[in-house]
Amino acid sequence: MKQKIRGSLVFHGLLMFTCSILGNSPLFSEDWPQFRGPNCSGVSSSKLPLPVEFSHEKNVRWSVKLGDGISSPVVANGRLFITAMAESNRFSMYCFDAASGQLIWEQSFDTGPLPTITPPNSAASSTPVTDGEHVFTYFSTLGLIGMDWDGRVLWKHKLPIPQYLLDWGAAVSPIVYKDLVIFNQDDDLNPFLLGLDKFTGKVRWKTEREDMLAGYAVPVLCTANGRTDVVIAGSGKLKGYNPETGEEQWTCNTLLRTIMTTPVVHNDTIYITVQSYGDTDRVLKYALLQWKDTNQDGKLDPSEVPDSFGTKFKRGDLDQDGFLVDDEIDAAFQSPDNMVGGGNVVQAVRGGGSGDVTDTHLLWQRPATTRAPSNLSSPLVVHERLFVVKKGGISSSFNANTGEQHWYLKRIRNLGEYYASPVAGDGKIYVTGENGFVMVLADEPNLRILAKNDMGDTCIATPAIADGRLFFRTKTALLCISE
Repeated sequence: MKQKIRGSLVFHGLLMFTCSILGNSPLFSEDWPQFRGPNCSGVSSSKLPLPVEFSHEKNVRWSVKLGDGISSPVVANGRLFITAMAESNRFSMYCFDAASGQLIWEQSFDTGPLPTITPPNSAASSTPVTDGEHVFTYFSTLGLIGMDWDGRVLWKHKLPIPQYLLDWGAAVSPIVYKDLVIFNQDDDLNPFLLGLDKFTGKVRWKTEREDMLAGYAVPVLCTANGRTDVVIAGSGKLKGYNPETGEEQWTCNTLLRTIMTTPVVHNDTIYITVQSYGDTDRVLKYALLQWKDTNQDGKLDPSEVPDSFGTKFKRGDLDQDGFLVDDEIDAAFQSPDNMVGGGNVVQAVRGGGSGDVTDTHLLWQRPATTRAPSNLSSPLVVHERLFVVKKGGISSSFNANTGEQHWYLKRIRNLGEYYASPVAGDGKIYVTGENGFVMVLADEPNLRILAKNDMGDTCIATPAIADGRLFFRTKTALLCISE
């Protein structure tokens, strides 16, 4: 791999000397071990200073070229892990020294034929997770893979390739809880939640989620009333599961049809923002007729639906005329117990419940409006404030305890799409736009823009923060930014 490393050689030499004395321990130890860091929070607890002004040329400690991918970097014990497509049908995991950018090892896998995906998604979309001794990753045609600290493959666990009616493609990331690798695959065919033994890759439990449609929420952990639950946001429902057994503990039936965002947990409260296309009456059939009815005759025939959905097609074709019309479409693909539609929602749910907690644990919910405060980017909760950003660079901030707004639908002066989720550290919020500009905001109750920084290329991946450094993945490169 061609590498381009910049930075202070003197500092690097001192760092390497110190690490050799400490037995390869990093000088600073603040891990960012999974998507959006600790428990998907997007918040760094380090007191080390982070830069305000930077670019693809300024304050770059090091940079390396990468193949195609939108997975985020993760950092633990001084090592950085990231995935990319080394070639069109070759998937690679890379391990770098986080301080210098030196490549420590690379492990590659033949993918075989790749399923259809919709840009800007990529085949290398899932963010790996590490426990500081192992690293685990997911790829649609390979399943889950466990590796040791030196890149040796310990196990592979094949999974069914996820099926999407709208060809979005896979993009969900695993997490680690104690000795488990937990993975949620909400697709349109056979959604499930899975717990694997992290040492062997053997199944400890598997829980079907038949009432779900395709979604991309990463599992999060919520501890309340002395109990830790795995919480999943899915179609229509926010659910908590026992991480030891996979048994469902509770459900809050307040969400929408399509879930693109991941919740965040602060103390014992789960926060989520969702925009699902259309209003509350827009169930799945309207989206399918818009995107899959190629001849626009107002009905679906088998050729307009992926072959893998043949059984579901026949189930919905109640009159057996070879077409799906009107309510037959929903009967085929959407659970009769979860005919939820679209709309917008921002809400807070207290964890630790049992059974149906819809009427008891919903703490607050912003009223649905036609101008959603968030769509693809996950929320950020820091210093009792909930921050969201959406397409067009429009941001909102709410009191995390009450839902009252600090500001609502205000621009952060960077137009475009926002796929990456905001992250925070050192009193700053970093908001990455698809156009490659990173807006730096003050972490305070009023909107105050500190800087606009050009990373020089498209940015889809959420950045990482570790040991006083920012790590950005652009379309073509991985960059380490620090003072």
